[in-house]
Amino acid sequence: MSLPASFAGRSPEPPPGPRRLTRRAKAAIVVQFILNEGADVPLSSLPDDLQEQLTHELGAMRYIDRATLDQVIGEFADELEAVGLSFPGGVAGALDMLDGKISAQTARRLRKEAGVRQTGDPWDRVGGQSVERLVQIVTSESIEIAAVLMSKIEVNKAAQVLGKLPGPLARRITYAVSRTSGVTPETVDRIGLALASQIDADPPRAFASAPVDRVGAILNYSADGIRDDVLAGLDETDKPFAEAVRRAIFTFANIPERLAAADVPKVSRDVENDVLVTALAGATTEELQPVSEFMLANLSKRVAATLSEEIAERPTPKPKEAEAAQRAVIDAIRALVNNGEIKMVEPDED
Repeated sequence: MSLPASFAGRSPEPPPGPRRLTRRAKAAIVVQFILNEGADVPLSSLPDDLQEQLTHELGAMRYIDRATLDQVIGEFADELEAVGLSFPGGVAGALDMLDGKISAQTARRLRKEAGVRQTGDPWDRVGGQSVERLVQIVTSESIEIAAVLMSKIEVNKAAQVLGKLPGPLARRITYAVSRTSGVTPETVDRIGLALASQIDADPPRAFASAPVDRVGAILNYSADGIRDDVLAGLDETDKPFAEAVRRAIFTFANIPERLAAADVPKVSRDVENDVLVTALAGATTEELQPVSEFMLANLSKRVAATLSEEIAERPTPKPKEAEAAQRAVIDAIRALVNNGEIKMVEPDED
C-alpha cells in the first residue's frame, strides 16, 4: 500500500486543480464517484477504445481532494442540466432507438450499408429461428459449429433439430458437443455473429408459410367438390406438388388417419358438446361414418354412451349445419396442435 508523501518524510505536491484536469480525467472521477455511491454504470455500451482509455485513466489516478471532487461533480451536474435533448449518436444508436418503429427490411438495409452489427446477443437471433431453419443451418455448417449451435439454443428446440437430422450426422454432432468444453467465449461470440449475419443476409420472405401449407390451408376450408377439382388439376400440372398438398390437407374425413387415438378425449373436451354431437350426427355418408366410429371408439365407455344417445335423439342436421360443426372440430384439433398439446400423425406413418 502506498502512503501519502507527507508520511514518507517529504512535503506533498499540491493536487491538481480542476482546471488542470483533462476531460478524460474528469470523466474517470465522475465514474469512480458514481461507483462508490453504489450505482450501476453501463460502461459496456461505450466503444471498446473508450472503455480501454477509461480503464487506463482510472488505473493511473490515486486520490483527489474534496474541493476538486466537488468542483468536478458540480461541472458534471451543470452539463447534465444544460442538456435539452440527447440523440443516440451514430447509425447504430439510431437503429436501436427506432427498432420496431421502422420496417425490418429498411433496418436490415441500413445496417448493411453502414456496416453496423446487430446489437444484443447474436444467439438470441439464432435461437429464435424455426426448427426447419436451424436444421438447414446445422446441415450446411461444419460439425464443430453445429455442436456449438446445439449447445447454445434451447434444449427443447435442440432436441427437435436433432430428431430431424440423419442418424449418422446426429451422432457426430452429439459427440462433438461433448468436446466443446474448451471453446472460449470469444469464439462462441464470433460464431454467433457469423450465423446471425448469415440469417440477416437471407432475403425477406413475403409469406411465412410454404406454398404447400398455404394451398392446403385454403383447400381445408373449401367445399369438397372444389377441393377435388383443384387437386385433379394439380395432378395434371404438377403431381409431386399435388401429393404434397394432399398431405397438408386435413379435413373431417382425415381424422381417423391423422389423429392419434389417445388424443380423441382431449379434442372432445375442447369442443362444445352440442357442436360435437352435431358434427357426429351429420357424419352420415360412407366417407364420414368411420370418423364417428373412430371418435366414439376412443372415448371412455360412459362418454361414448352418452354421446351415442344424444346423436340418436338428435334429428339429422342440415348439410351446412353439419359442415360448420365439423369445421369447428377441425379448428379445435389444429389449435391443440399449434399449442403443442397433441401431434398430428403423418400420412406415411403407421
